[in-house]
Amino acid sequence: MLLPRPGIVSELLEPVADEMFFLPTLVENPIEPVTRAMERADFDAPAPLKALRAVASVGKGAIAIARLTEIARRGRFDLLYCNGTNADFAGGAVAWASGVPALWHVRYTSLPPAVMGVHDRLAASAGVARIVCVSHAAAALFGHCPNKVRVINNALDTREFARGVVAPLLRAELGLGADVVIFGSQGRILPRKGYAEMVRAAKLALDAMSEVEKQKVHFAVLGDTPEDIAPDHLAECRELANTLGIANRFTFLGFRADVRPYVADFDVAVVPSVYADPLPRAVIETMAFGMPVLAFDVGGVAEMLADGETGALVSASPPDVQGLATQMLRYLRDPELRARQGLAARARIEARFDARAHASAIQEEIVRTAGWGSE
Repeated sequence: MLLPRPGIVSELLEPVADEMFFLPTLVENPIEPVTRAMERADFDAPAPLKALRAVASVGKGAIAIARLTEIARRGRFDLLYCNGTNADFAGGAVAWASGVPALWHVRYTSLPPAVMGVHDRLAASAGVARIVCVSHAAAALFGHCPNKVRVINNALDTREFARGVVAPLLRAELGLGADVVIFGSQGRILPRKGYAEMVRAAKLALDAMSEVEKQKVHFAVLGDTPEDIAPDHLAECRELANTLGIANRFTFLGFRADVRPYVADFDVAVVPSVYADPLPRAVIETMAFGMPVLAFDVGGVAEMLADGETGALVSASPPDVQGLATQMLRYLRDPELRARQGLAARARIEARFDARAHASAIQEEIVRTAGWGSE
């Protein structure tokens, strides 16, 4: 296992990794400082300093590729498993330099135009032997080499995401009664994740509610804006809720290491992404807890969510904020609908998104790509 630096990810992987390498020269952001990870304040650095850091990042990247190639050759590895955007670029280059085949696990649906040409050439190269995409939306990037591609959706351990298994915390933390209907969401708080649209939809829905209904509803969001992204969109969304006068009904809880005790208290999940989200895990996590999901019809969301059966999809071109608000009202006022679709959501996850079948499918791709099994 190779990572840029020690941290929460390495702590999670340590029990299952035979060897772990840390390579600080792996570049995560082109304007990051030479000696440490990117921080939000670095975006405000003077332009000459950012330019200098960008030049240094090119050198760091070259050193990283050389070091990775050396590790691959000396380790006599059979396969480079590349998980993530930066890892795909690095792995493609190392596969070309070392002769070790690479498997890309693709969890994105778009890239900056400046790097698309390099990405396409690497994907089509002999070094990248196999490409696993988390959704058909992600697979659309590889129309020039479709024979390499297989779509395998994300999955989870359904035994760990289930009502009755996890003790709920959200209602107690917010002081909400059992009769309050909670519209909840979770994820990184970024503009493309649609939380500003969710706040505006909540405002429209609240304006259409009776006073009694307003007392029986709450909106809650888990997550934060990563430190290496600017501006702080979480702060912007909180300010938007304040400006719209709904902060007493809309809570941004910030980061939680384990979201399950909070998600377990949702009645309806909202996944408001406004870009071609590849396959947001939040959809399958909340469906596993047996609740309907409201979402804009983007990316791979429709591959998980059966519209009208396990939740509702709303038009996304442009994002139909009023339509999302209308669905919020509908689900607030219809407990039987919530219960029926919640059961259907859980059944769909058990049938199509269980981690055991997912692990078997990924293992099959690894074995084939490494040449350990027959085609």
